[in-house]
Amino acid sequence: MPNRGNRRELLADAAIEVLAREGGRGLTHRAVDREAEVPQGTTKNYWPNRESVFVAVAHRVSQQHVEAMDLVREHAPEGLAVEHVASWYAAMLRRTGSAGRAHFLALFELHLEGVRRPEIRDALGEMVLANTASARYLHDAVGVELSHRGAGLLDAGMLGAAMSMLSLPESVLDEIGFDDPDAVSAALLDAATGTAAGSAARCAG
Repeated sequence: MPNRGNRRELLADAAIEVLAREGGRGLTHRAVDREAEVPQGTTKNYWPNRESVFVAVAHRVSQQHVEAMDLVREHAPEGLAVEHVASWYAAMLRRTGSAGRAHFLALFELHLEGVRRPEIRDALGEMVLANTASARYLHDAVGVELSHRGAGLLDAGMLGAAMSMLSLPESVLDEIGFDDPDAVSAALLDAATGTAAGSAARCAG
């Protein structure tokens, strides 16, 4: 039988899937129990009300994101180049339509909840700080200056682009030039750094 720590993570991961699929209204104790394939009432034993379930999801998403950013910094290859950074951001946008879809959908729901719930806002804040710290680390490693504000613009731009890619019709994405993750990420990098680093990396690739 899973220990209590693992059970908590299991339930939080199940709640992420429910939130991504059903939205905020569908995030109930029963729905999480079904998704996690545990006895009814299990989720309520850990988080007694819906607000606490939302907070648990926010902390779990933040934890996963911070851990991922830590891995990026720890395993950045020697000889890291601008094109590697650009490729990493493009790959992140491509994940919105595949393996990362549920994560991003849950993240969008959490941002809406964060407007009303301070605890969720705090968890999202931790995640943004991890993102911006990693962005500045990667840019520093390739000799490109990125300010705190630039890193924040990059993070917000990536989030907005991901939301558009998931929510808009393909015909609209084609028309506004959001059908190419490489081009979108390059444009965001250019805007964040105030240089043509992203475009140059795309041409080099």
